[in-house]
Amino acid sequence: MAEMKIGAEIFNVVVEGPDDAPALLISNSLGTTLHMWDGQMPVLSKSFRVIRYDSRGHGGSVAGDGPYSIEQLGQDALNILDALGIETANYLGLSMGGMVGMWLLTHHGHRINRAVLANTGAFMGGPELWNMRIRTARSEGMNGLVNGTIERWFTREFQEKSPEAVEKITQQLKSIPPLGYASSCAAIRDMDQREAIRSITRPVLVIVGTKDPATPPAMGGLIAGSIPGARLIDLDAAHLSNIEAEMAFNRAVVAFLTAETKSEPAKPAAKKKSAAKKAAAKKSAAKKPTAKKTPAKKAAKKTAKKAVKKNAVKKSAAKKAGKKSAAKKSPAKKAATKKVSAKKGVSGKAAAKKTAVKKAAKKPARKTIKKTAAKPAKKAARKAAKKARR
Repeated sequence: MAEMKIGAEIFNVVVEGPDDAPALLISNSLGTTLHMWDGQMPVLSKSFRVIRYDSRGHGGSVAGDGPYSIEQLGQDALNILDALGIETANYLGLSMGGMVGMWLLTHHGHRINRAVLANTGAFMGGPELWNMRIRTARSEGMNGLVNGTIERWFTREFQEKSPEAVEKITQQLKSIPPLGYASSCAAIRDMDQREAIRSITRPVLVIVGTKDPATPPAMGGLIAGSIPGARLIDLDAAHLSNIEAEMAFNRAVVAFLTAETKSEPAKPAAKKKSAAKKAAAKKSAAKKPTAKKTPAKKAAKKTAKKAVKKNAVKKSAAKKAGKKSAAKKSPAKKAATKKVSAKKGVSGKAAAKKTAVKKAAKKPARKTIKKTAAKPAKKAARKAAKKARR
């Protein structure tokens, strides 16, 4: 145990494990102390420099009257890291500790490498429930909250099988300062991180207890579904899964937190190779269509030229046919014109002009026109002779 003074406030902090090992900050649940992690320490301290502490309002840490906020509790965690000269650390938090972890990941993600969020929620809802617990803690002390809390934290089977482990947690719960507990309940009551956690980019493991009535599996599912790339595992336990399913919990946490050095360095190279393959595929795809389209275009051009020639031939034939038809019709038209001219007394000169304009006329038709045009002239001569005689 070591008291750490941050500003004017005292926090109870314990550091274990090799000094040169990666740092791991762990945060307790509402109503417990740093000793809730005793079952994890033999395993975690082998691979990490573990920093565990009593949250504000709990154990040996400052327990002023609140209300507290999740932001305030998160800032406490950052201050402890700063006091120890730790720039970045892994993180493990359960219940209220997991809520603090979400705040750290959202607002100070660059300080966290990997995080395990166990049996927690981004939004607890039901303010009246928390107000009732606040009133009970202030009026009756912690004894009025013990029985209901233990029922939520452990299954009936575990209570019967491991009474010593349950009793240890019961004593921790009774030791919590009522004002500190009530002030921490206010922080949970006023929290809503459902939207904020969508911005988290660090690797996250979410652990749920399949028999947890305090933070049901659906709450953990919402967290895992909101954080890109987050993993989700379930354990056969109630709320304090690190105690009821200790061995499975330890395996999952160690495997996740130590996976960073094994798998993550290889990821960038894999991405580069994938990008190179995609680029090569694009180039190949770009070249192939060009080779296929060239013959098709040539064939299309040839077909178009042939079609143009055929159309031209057809048009030429149609024009010739039209001329022939016009040539056949012209004699008949000319004959009709001669008759009309003869009846109306058209002069020989006018008839001659019309005949000259239409060059396609035949000789027999011209003789007919001359005879027709000469008759009026003879009649005029006869009349003139008669007048002279008189």
